[in-house]
Amino acid sequence: MAAIIGDACGGRQLINDARTHDQRVRARPALGLARGMALDMYAGIPVTDHATALGWYQRLLGSPSYVASDTEAVWELGEHRSIFIELRPEQAGHAMHTIIVDDLDELVAQIAERGLDAIERETYSNGVRKAIYRDPDESEIQFGGAPL
Repeated sequence: MAAIIGDACGGRQLINDARTHDQRVRARPALGLARGMALDMYAGIPVTDHATALGWYQRLLGSPSYVASDTEAVWELGEHRSIFIELRPEQAGHAMHTIIVDDLDELVAQIAERGLDAIERETYSNGVRKAIYRDPDESEIQFGGAPL
């Protein structure tokens, strides 16, 4: 199953020279990344209790790719795309990540088999769908999928 966590240099092009300077600046990739520049994503989720969070994220994502320390675990979702939990109680509960997958229904079923159900499912007017999960600290992990 493919997983993608944002692509900051994903194909934005200036297609209308009549736009103002401010419009053109806003259309550039974030962080000044040049088109085609290699990009790795290492997205963090602060947690208040590492053991509790580790159990919850194992039900959500499966076994971690590696446990970096007693306070950090990492899941590689795809090549150069990872998500990690880290013990940082003062920052816990504020993460929000969306992961786009090629088969949302299959992933939601796999997660349910591991004992977690989405707290909400939503379909946008264009048919794009998402399933929302909240960890014990209230950080939000969303999985999105293309229209059926």
